[in-house]
Amino acid sequence: MKQIKLFGLAILMTTHFYGQVGSKKSKVEKKYTIPALEIVGKGALLEKQFIYPLDNKPAAQAHASTLVETPDGLMVAFFAGPHEGAPEVGIRLSNLVNNKWSWPVEIANGFENDSLRYPTWNPVLFLPKDGKLHLFYKQGPSPIDWWGMVKVSDDNGKSWSYGTKMGEDKAIGHLVGPVKNKPIQLADGTIISPSSSEIMENDEPVWRIHVEISADDAKSWDVVGPINDGIEFDAIQPSILEFQDGRLMMLARTRQNVIAQSWSSDKGRTWSKVEATDLPNPNSGTDAVTLKDGRQLLIYNHKIKNDGERGRDILNLAISKDGLSWSPVMTIENEPSLHGYAYPAIIQTKDGMVHATYTYDRTGIKHIVVDPSKL
Repeated sequence: MKQIKLFGLAILMTTHFYGQVGSKKSKVEKKYTIPALEIVGKGALLEKQFIYPLDNKPAAQAHASTLVETPDGLMVAFFAGPHEGAPEVGIRLSNLVNNKWSWPVEIANGFENDSLRYPTWNPVLFLPKDGKLHLFYKQGPSPIDWWGMVKVSDDNGKSWSYGTKMGEDKAIGHLVGPVKNKPIQLADGTIISPSSSEIMENDEPVWRIHVEISADDAKSWDVVGPINDGIEFDAIQPSILEFQDGRLMMLARTRQNVIAQSWSSDKGRTWSKVEATDLPNPNSGTDAVTLKDGRQLLIYNHKIKNDGERGRDILNLAISKDGLSWSPVMTIENEPSLHGYAYPAIIQTKDGMVHATYTYDRTGIKHIVVDPSKL
């Protein structure tokens, strides 16, 4: 596919390609009109700001942000340090106060003893109904060898418990918790965490997705899956959407140049075969949220990965009523950068507004506010 650099114009893009990783193939064919870069205050995009100024960073790099709304307001967490995978990488937390973000303070790290410290990864903030605020994160030398950790707070993030391991399961080994994106909680209180694992088989990475389900307010977890074998699709980092008829949909990142999907009709206990959507994915994280009006909103990079680039130099919103047909409705970023725009998180707050954060060129975290009624 011819590469298109998007700046101030809306462009008709035909997504028509075969993506291949080893013997794994996928096909996508769809015509999309990609909106021009959204201007703050001119439409649905109400605000756009950095969590902290890039000339006064808490660390050289930052990545993998997560958002949650508590009774005290909005907060964001992310991991930060010299570079991803360094032992010094810890989890930092910032609060939105009077429309300004507080200085990010480290609330978790991988310190074991004076001679051993592990990097931390991919925090996920989650507030169960009538429960304590949870911080899930990963700890360990790499995504292949990490394990899930959790901290809880009973004062909306002002103080935190010590980090504890989530445990193990015979199907996947270490429990990971929500690997990147937020859990959902069903009307009956069931919490479903979208998760995944990365393993090596025959010297090749294999990615598999699963869910971890709790019926006791995140105290214990049952594992469902993995729901794919990693042969047709390498899939990780799913998000879960909920439909008014009770069905659940999972969207996941892949190495096959597409966003993958799976469906459940029994509250996450079984899932359909993982298949391709017609949305592109440059092997980059996505996130999605079910809006109060029943629509589904996805934040993602609308591009495929080609030789010599990562495909993360455009960041978009797409919307759907049924989870099958998607329409790109906003271009959030599209200017060239060294590392691009990646690993978004998205939620809808009680006032109906949509908030999202994402990694900006690996140096900062950016926050946007969107009015979904204008999408």
